[in-house]
Amino acid sequence: MQRPKKSPRAGTRRMQRAKGGTEKAPALPPGAQSPKSRRQGVASGRAPQEMSAAAEHARVGESPEDTPAGDELSNHLADPKASGDPEEPAGAERDEDALDVNCTQAEEEEEAVAVSTPGDPGEEAQEHDISLFVKAGSDGENIGNCPFSQRLFMILWLKGVIFNVTTVDLKRKPADLQNLAPGTNPPFMTFDGEVKTDVNKIEEFLEEKLASPRYPKLGPKHPESNSAGNDVFARFSAFIKNTRKDANENLEKSLLKALRRLDNYLNTPLPDEIDAYSTEDVTVSSRKFMDGDELTLADCNLLPKLHIIKVVAKKYRNFEFPPEMTGIWRYLNNAYARDEFTNTCPADREIEFAYLDVAKRMK
Repeated sequence: MQRPKKSPRAGTRRMQRAKGGTEKAPALPPGAQSPKSRRQGVASGRAPQEMSAAAEHARVGESPEDTPAGDELSNHLADPKASGDPEEPAGAERDEDALDVNCTQAEEEEEAVAVSTPGDPGEEAQEHDISLFVKAGSDGENIGNCPFSQRLFMILWLKGVIFNVTTVDLKRKPADLQNLAPGTNPPFMTFDGEVKTDVNKIEEFLEEKLASPRYPKLGPKHPESNSAGNDVFARFSAFIKNTRKDANENLEKSLLKALRRLDNYLNTPLPDEIDAYSTEDVTVSSRKFMDGDELTLADCNLLPKLHIIKVVAKKYRNFEFPPEMTGIWRYLNNAYARDEFTNTCPADREIEFAYLDVAKRMK
């Protein structure tokens, strides 16, 4: 099996899934430029991972809540038969939309297969016992559509620590997970035995606990990088859920306006890119990501949402990011070239499935 490049200081990432064990993850194809090109498996081509049995399957229910643009993204516990909206994940931003995912799963016992990569000679021993619980997809095994899950997955990957990842399908509410984090849906984590459920606080905790010089600092240097694009997903949610043809044009314009602001930020040179002693003026940024050429917390938050917009808008509204938005396209293409993003991202078909009942037909 071809393995992606191992990130610095990472020994193994162990992939688990609910009840019945796991199967070997497929490798990321050489030269892959987008998560769409990946074969889907339990670990979907992640970095070296080990998989083992952990919990019963259950189902994740998602549904929309109010936000400044009328929507919000959440993935907290909900009864599959309930019609009401579930609670949003603790710490989730109020500008995002919640989606209802109808998961199906074959009822069979599965064989556990461990996949791991030994550490390099002299590699430091595991310092902390970290387990991340992320939303499972419609098959109950692979990673499901949840930008919050991917956000935390990316952060741990970038930190370079050894950690366990468990995909959880709440179709059959597992008693052990309910006892571990009562009333909470993935993502959540345990850190040295302590359960943490608030997404924003988990991010802050990891940045403080896994600090430099031993671990890389992921906070952006420029505060604007944290807020740029923070309204894009809410505008997308209003656009994709709309059923009225007469309102579609205005909602699309609203989404384009938010995307244009993000594109302008990505194309505007950061102070680091401007050389005061150079005779040449830098008018367009060439940086790869929000805050520079390295991934930061700002990217862990925004990239999963931006990719969802790209996949879903094309599938259900035949809407694509305009080619003249060069900043956004450069940003996405650079992300697709990084294992930290592509190997933590759900398959496009999983994202499309999650929005099947949300992207309403216009009347």
